[in-house]
Amino acid sequence: MEARRLARGHFQFETAIQREYRSNGDEREHTTFIPRLLRYGFSKNWEFRVEGNTFTRQRQHDPALVDTDSSGFAPSSIGLKYNIVKAVGSTQPSIGAIVRVFPPSGSSAFRNSRATGDFRLAADWNFVDKWSLNPNVGVAVYEDDTKRSYAAGLFAATLNYNPSKILNFFVDTGLQYAEEKNGRASLIFDVGAAYIIGHDIQIDLSVGTGAAGTKPPHPFLAAGFSKRF
Repeated sequence: MEARRLARGHFQFETAIQREYRSNGDEREHTTFIPRLLRYGFSKNWEFRVEGNTFTRQRQHDPALVDTDSSGFAPSSIGLKYNIVKAVGSTQPSIGAIVRVFPPSGSSAFRNSRATGDFRLAADWNFVDKWSLNPNVGVAVYEDDTKRSYAAGLFAATLNYNPSKILNFFVDTGLQYAEEKNGRASLIFDVGAAYIIGHDIQIDLSVGTGAAGTKPPHPFLAAGFSKRF
């Protein structure tokens, strides 16, 4: 439901629970968090957005050290989305711009110490019957684990197959370069399915893994829920 333009006066709530697994030799890390996105269409082409991973719990196991268990709230962003081009038939995609700013927020080890953010151009293209493509490209200024700011390039794409109006199968990929200051590129893939209940509720399941980089999880699982009002 994220790819759809939100009509004026409508509110949409999106949330999920996601579990990520990482390992390096005998060291293991398990992270569970609850991402959420709040969207409100306040005009024909504009929507206001609040987004973040909210409550996060991380467990780390190192045979040489005492296991650690930490929890807290991840930073949240405020943002805007502007619909630049409205789709006309199947030959022209809709195009929008999304900007997010993460002010210093969060708690414990998950807090960011300075403002970060990103800017993306996103498209929604129904290029053939039952198939659509949702690519986006952007730039960002983020903060790594050592609290250093760095610039990154972003690219993501979702390929959707809709055998019916209520069922959607999708494949996602996401690329970020760099994943940390002076770091390498990270690449993730995931596959999943979404089911629409009525006109305003969607549930989805997905599983994915990192294909490149040191930060992506191997693997991750997510279950999501969206409701439009």
